[in-house]
Amino acid sequence: MTAKPTPAAAGGVHRGLALLVAGAFFMEILDGTVIAPAAPHIAADFDVPAVAINIAISGYVLTLAVFIPISGWLADRFGARRIFMIAIAIFTLASLGCAAAVDLPTLVATRVLQGVGGAMMVPVGRLVVLRTTAKSELVRAIAYLTWPALIAPVLAPALGGILSTYASWRWIFVINVPLGVAGLLLARRLVPDVRADEPPPLDKVGFALTAIGVAALVVGLEDIGGARPDWTVAAIALALSAVALAAAVRYLLRARQPLLDLRALRIPTYRVTAVSGSVYRAVISAIPFLLPLFFQLGFGWTAAEAGLVVIALFAGNVGIKPLTTPLMRWFGIRSVMLGSIAGSAACLLGIAAVQPTTPLPLLLGLLLLSGVFRSVGFTAYNSAAFADVAPERMTGANTLMSTLQELGAGLGVAVGALLVRLGDPVAAMVGLGGGSDGPFRVAFVLLAVILMGPLVEGLLLSRTAGNEVTGRA
Repeated sequence: MTAKPTPAAAGGVHRGLALLVAGAFFMEILDGTVIAPAAPHIAADFDVPAVAINIAISGYVLTLAVFIPISGWLADRFGARRIFMIAIAIFTLASLGCAAAVDLPTLVATRVLQGVGGAMMVPVGRLVVLRTTAKSELVRAIAYLTWPALIAPVLAPALGGILSTYASWRWIFVINVPLGVAGLLLARRLVPDVRADEPPPLDKVGFALTAIGVAALVVGLEDIGGARPDWTVAAIALALSAVALAAAVRYLLRARQPLLDLRALRIPTYRVTAVSGSVYRAVISAIPFLLPLFFQLGFGWTAAEAGLVVIALFAGNVGIKPLTTPLMRWFGIRSVMLGSIAGSAACLLGIAAVQPTTPLPLLLGLLLLSGVFRSVGFTAYNSAAFADVAPERMTGANTLMSTLQELGAGLGVAVGALLVRLGDPVAAMVGLGGGSDGPFRVAFVLLAVILMGPLVEGLLLSRTAGNEVTGRA
């Protein structure tokens, strides 16, 4: 790939470009998080169960996972600046469509369109930053990309709750419009026209197999988690997903120019982030979706109250950020990773035990601690991901990682809703009573159990993994 000269060309970090991409992350994360506190209000408007709104969240994130793989090819073929600007425009217009939605299918459709824009917007921007940054500056570049984006999850719960309680949930989408307009103006000046001299042909077979597999997986999980599951439809969808994804893996490993370069999974540090890191992300991403529903449906709180309390989770996320890099330098990525997994599991068990009578300071402290482990875990995985990836393989590795991360986040919301649905009979069996809080408690416990998978794989990782990017001797 070639690019016009930029301040980052010498290997440093172009702060303006990195902050612009961080702004794109801000919009994407805001829209992925802001709906959860507003879910009961949206559900009331559309006359559907509150948990059913998860399809508007998971559908958005999983669309990112489906379309992210072609974002690198589009940037190679048409130029990063053009694709980045088109993506922002699509995202902004789709946000207006979400605000005008009259029923759940319309909201889901416009959220999918948002996902198409986000799939091109964030990965292309991140790829440009990674391409123009030396490996020694990689951690600092990731910090620039991460810091502003962390503000969105802090604002989103309160914003979604307050707007839906005192104004209208539709305003949570309207706020994207001024952000999108500002992004378009800045992108024309800051994003270099990075493109390939001879872009490879689009891997249509790989894209089709991957898209069918992911879409069928979503349909199957959503049907099982619905109020009236059709087990025949669910079984057919999940079987089709298994066949399509297996065929996709087989094809991608043999293709000369695959849509997703699975060969990067042979690198241990990359593989642990791609596989167990995606499971970790799925579990952690389910928490902000379930908490507002737990507080509103289980405790009888308003959306504003639930949203304000959930801020503690993301305050811990942001507050620990200055210490994440020193922690990895002092103790190593592996130790930090294992500590964050164990801590997150313990916090999930603590959340499952929370009662309406639990003192507010204790609840806030628990959520704050959960946010701390969330931030440390994400940073450890992200830092390990590209530690041993050669520069010439960065494009393929970035595309695959972006796809798996979004897939993990989207499936986390879908699985969270599914666990609540399955938690209803389990809660009755274990004596939690018929209260609406019981299924959520079961879901939090099951999420903690799922984290045992990443814990085992983390134990197998080398103690010196990622030392090059953290500067640890």
